[in-house]
Amino acid sequence: MPQIPEKIHELTVGQLSARSGAAVSALHFYEAKGLISSRRTSGNQRRYGRDILRRVAFIRAAQRVGIPLATVRDALARLPEERTPTRDDWARLSADWRAELDERITQLGRLRDHLTDCIGCGCLSLENCVLSNPDDVFGERLTGSRLMPERRDG
Repeated sequence: MPQIPEKIHELTVGQLSARSGAAVSALHFYEAKGLISSRRTSGNQRRYGRDILRRVAFIRAAQRVGIPLATVRDALARLPEERTPTRDDWARLSADWRAELDERITQLGRLRDHLTDCIGCGCLSLENCVLSNPDDVFGERLTGSRLMPERRDG
């Protein structure tokens, strides 16, 4: 991984890409979505502050666990603009996502534990399916296969 000398306070898009592991196109996308920002030189080239490295790492980590980019953008908007975010800043943001991540972990565990049964089952029954209807929660409110939108002919 290329090292950036301490005296360099701004990075080109290529340097940011090499250091962060994110493709240049991804960095442009993040900027277009308001997740990161740059300044433009007199030659209209992008320059990123060194603190953007941590923001990109945060964005990529959030994406890996399935956090929507809109949620990431809202979180990043709460970070300080003029300094590199601290460990406490990141801890505060990530704590907000704990419940959502716990629910995803539960769903993934259920999928893992029942995927073979589901593929081999062939029931095509939303009423009995342990993946789409865990613990038969819909059976308490509805009868039949009403989770699917009703089709109206004619």
